[in-house]
Amino acid sequence: MSPSTDPGRPEPDATTLAPPRDARPVSDRGDTVCVIGAGASGLTAVKNLREHGFGVDCYERETGVGGAWNWRHDRSPVYASTHLISSRPFTQFPDFPMPDDWPDYPHHSQVLTYFERYADHFDLRQHIWFGTEVIRVEPVDGDRWDVTTRSTGGYGPERTSRYAAVLVANGHNWSPKLPRYEGLEEFRGEIMHASSYKDPAQLRGKRVLVVGAGNTGCDIAVEAAQQASHCWHSTRRGYWYAPKYVLGRPADQVNDSLLALRVPLRVRQWLYHWTLRLTVGDLTRFGLPKPDHRVYETHPIANSQLVYHVGHGQITPVPDVARFHAKAVELTDGREIDPELVVFATGYLPRFEFLDPRVLGADEAGRPRLWLNAFVPGHPTLAVAGLVQPDSGIFTLSHWQTVLFARLLALRVRRPERAAAFAQRVTAGAGERYSGKVKDSSRHWFEVGHADYLRAVQRAMHELEEK
Repeated sequence: MSPSTDPGRPEPDATTLAPPRDARPVSDRGDTVCVIGAGASGLTAVKNLREHGFGVDCYERETGVGGAWNWRHDRSPVYASTHLISSRPFTQFPDFPMPDDWPDYPHHSQVLTYFERYADHFDLRQHIWFGTEVIRVEPVDGDRWDVTTRSTGGYGPERTSRYAAVLVANGHNWSPKLPRYEGLEEFRGEIMHASSYKDPAQLRGKRVLVVGAGNTGCDIAVEAAQQASHCWHSTRRGYWYAPKYVLGRPADQVNDSLLALRVPLRVRQWLYHWTLRLTVGDLTRFGLPKPDHRVYETHPIANSQLVYHVGHGQITPVPDVARFHAKAVELTDGREIDPELVVFATGYLPRFEFLDPRVLGADEAGRPRLWLNAFVPGHPTLAVAGLVQPDSGIFTLSHWQTVLFARLLALRVRRPERAAAFAQRVTAGAGERYSGKVKDSSRHWFEVGHADYLRAVQRAMHELEEK
C-alpha cells in the first residue's frame, strides 16, 4: 500500500469491480483508508492518516463530530452535569492543547467545542461522511476490506466500497450492559439505564435506587441526593473513592508525578491509603462496604461528593439487589426498599455490529483479542482505536495508537519486511495487559495504566522502524 494525496471522497465514477456474490457493485477506493466514527479516536485517526499521506473516508452515523461527547447524539451517554474525570493536561491531544483558561475539569459542552475546533483546525470535515452508518465490514483478498454503508436509520440504498485498510473508532460506551435479576419483569416502578439519564429533573421528588458504583453511578447518586425524596445507592462490593484534588492539585497529576519517579505500586497504594485516612478516614463508618481489593485494582472512581452526601444522610448505601418484587426491591442482606425509579448504572459492552466477531478474535463474552488493545492478529490492515480504559484521559492514547497504525500502513510498501515482523509481534502479543492486577469483570476488560501503555506503544514504534 502506498500513501495517497487524494482527499478521499468516494466519487460516482470510482472504479467499479466485479459484483460480489449478492450482485452489488463494489467501488474500488484504491489506497484510501476507511475510518469508522468521528468521535475523539476517529478524528485523530483521520488527522494522523492524512498527515502520513493517505486518503481517508470517515463514516459517522450522526450529524456532527464528537461521538460520545456530543450530547445531541442518540448514543451519547453524556448528561447535563458531565465533566471530565481526568484533568485537562492529561486529556487533551498532544498536538492540540485545550485553552489555558479552561478549568481543570472541563464541562462536556467545552469538550465538544474542543473537538469541533480540532476538526476545523486540521480541516477534517471534508473527509467525513455524516449521517452514514457502516453496516458491514468484510475482509477480501490482498488484506483489503469491503465496507458497506447506508444512510443512518436504514434509508436509501446500500453502497459497498473497497478499502486498503480500516480503522474502527466507534466507541465502547454506547451499548448498555443490562443486569438480570429475578422478578425484574414484574416490577411496577420505573426502570432506566444510565444511558437514558440526561437531567436531574428525571429524579426530582422520587424515591430513587441507583445500582452501580462506577463514575456515572456515583454522579447520579450525588444528583439524586439533591433532587430525589430519597436515594439508595446499591453496590456489589466496596470501592475506593478518589478525591479529584490531592495536595491542591488534580489527583491524576499527583499520581503521574509518582509514576514519573517510578514509585513502586505498593508505595503508591500506601500513600493513597494514608491520604484517605487524613481526609475522610474509614469509609465503613459511613455504612459503605469495605473494599475487597487493594487500591488501583479497579478503575478509580473520581468523586469528591459521594462521601459528603453519605455523611449528610442524603444517600443511603445498600448492598447488591437480590431480586425484584412488584412493589419492592429485596437486597442481599434481606432488607426490602420501595423505590419509584431504579437507575442501572451498570456500564457498557463493546459492540462491533458490522464485523464478524471472529475477525477480532472475540470470546464468548464478546471481548476481542488484540495487541495493544488495537491491532488484530491475522489482519494487518485492520485496527481499533480508543478501546482502552486508562487511569488518565483517553485522547492522547488514541492519538499514538493511530500514529502507529499510519506508520505501519506506510511501511507495508516501503519496508514490507518490517511490516511482516510487526504482524508476527501482533500475533505473539495478543491479549497482553498494560496494568497491574485488576478485578476480572467486563468493566476492566480494557483497563490500562497510561504510563505503561504509552511505553509499550513507544517500544512498538521503535521495533517497527528500527534500521
